[in-house]
Amino acid sequence: MQSDKSIVSAEIAAAPGARSRLLPLDALRGLIMLLMALDHVRDYFSNARYPPLDLAHTTPALFLTRWVTHFCAPGFVLLAGTSAFLWAAARRKSKAELARYLLTRGAWLIVLELTVVRLAWFLDLDYRISLAQVIWAIGWSMIALAGMMFLPDSWILAIAMVMIAGHNMLDRVNLGNERFPSSLWSILHRPGLLEVWPGHSLYVLYPLIPWIGVMAFGYWMGRLYEKDGVYRRKWLLAAGILLVAAFVALRFSNLYGDPTHWHRQEDGLFTLLAFVNLEKYPPSFLFLMMTLGPLFIGLALLESYTGRLVQIAATFGRVPLFYYVVHLFGIHLAAVGVAMLRYGQAGWLFGSAWLFREGYPADYGYGLVGVYLIWILAVLLLYPICVWFVKVKQQSRNGWLSYL
Repeated sequence: MQSDKSIVSAEIAAAPGARSRLLPLDALRGLIMLLMALDHVRDYFSNARYPPLDLAHTTPALFLTRWVTHFCAPGFVLLAGTSAFLWAAARRKSKAELARYLLTRGAWLIVLELTVVRLAWFLDLDYRISLAQVIWAIGWSMIALAGMMFLPDSWILAIAMVMIAGHNMLDRVNLGNERFPSSLWSILHRPGLLEVWPGHSLYVLYPLIPWIGVMAFGYWMGRLYEKDGVYRRKWLLAAGILLVAAFVALRFSNLYGDPTHWHRQEDGLFTLLAFVNLEKYPPSFLFLMMTLGPLFIGLALLESYTGRLVQIAATFGRVPLFYYVVHLFGIHLAAVGVAMLRYGQAGWLFGSAWLFREGYPADYGYGLVGVYLIWILAVLLLYPICVWFVKVKQQSRNGWLSYL
C-alpha cells in the first residue's frame, strides 16, 4: 500500500544502519496489517447484526475488536509519507524524480482501488457502485504530496497541521452549487454517494481532507530518520505522550475536535468506550490524536527490539500492497466457501448485498471466539506467501515490482 520500494531495495538491504532504522517502520506497518485482517475477518464472518461501535447494542469485546483497528488507516498513510522520503534519500533521488514516482504510484493506486480492490470487495463485475476507501486516499495523497514536497519543510509541516487540526471547522459546511459541486465536497471532506455517470455511483468513504495532511506529516517526519537513533526515540516518545495527554484533555472538555460529544453511560466501562468512540469518516482531529500518539510511542519502543516477533511483523510490512490485495480476496473467498458448505449458496456475499447486509441467513456467522480463530488461521496462511514475495522483490530487478 505504501512505497514499499523504499524498504526492499538492494541499496537499503546492503546498508546495516539504514536497515536498522527501517525495521521499526516495517514492523509497525506489519502489526497494523495484522489488525486490518482482523477487521475484515470480522466483516465477513461475524454473527453480529449491529454496528460494533453502536453503544446501545454492542458488547465491550466487540467494540474493542473494531476500535483497535482504527490505528490501521492513520498508520498506513503516515508511514506512506515517511517511506516516500526515505525512498528518495536512499537512492539520492532529486525532488523531481520523487515527484514523478509519487504521481505514477498514486495514479496506479487509484486505478487499483476502482478495479482490482473493488473486485475483491464485491466479487462481481457489476460496476454500478464502487467504493473509494484507503487505497484511494493514499493514491490521491501521494499525488498531492508530489506537489507539496517542493515547498520548504516548515510549510509542509504547517499545511499538515492545519489540515489535521483545523478540518473539523468545516464540519458544518455543506457546499453544493455550480461553482463548487457537492460531489467535489464529498471527495474532499464529507463522505457520500456521488454519481460518476448515469447508473454508476462512487461511495467516497475516505474524503481526502485530512488524509493529505497525515501523509504530508509523515513525509516531514522522514527527517527524523536522518538523525541519531537516541534523538529519534526521544522525539517519538515525547510526541506520542504529548498527543495522548492532549487528546484526553481536549476530549474531556467536549470543546472541539469531533462531531460527537461524549456522555456518561450506564457504567464506567461504557463511559470509557463513549470517550474513545470518535468519527473516522473523515477522521476527526481527536481521532487522529488518539491514533497517531500511540503509533509514535510504538515506533519509539520498536527502536529497541529486533527479536523474532519483530522480524515476522516486518515481513508483512515489507509487502503491504501485495498483502492488502491477497488478504481481501482470501478472506472474502473463504467466507464464500464456508457459506457454500453450510447453506449450499452464498449470494449474500456477492455484489452490494454484503455491503448492505441483505439476505443473510438468521444463523449466519460466528461469535468473537470463532472470528479470532479464523483470523489467526488467515495470518498463518498469509505469512509464507509474504515471505515468498519479499524474496521475489529482493531478487528481481524488474522496476514494476515496486508498484506491488
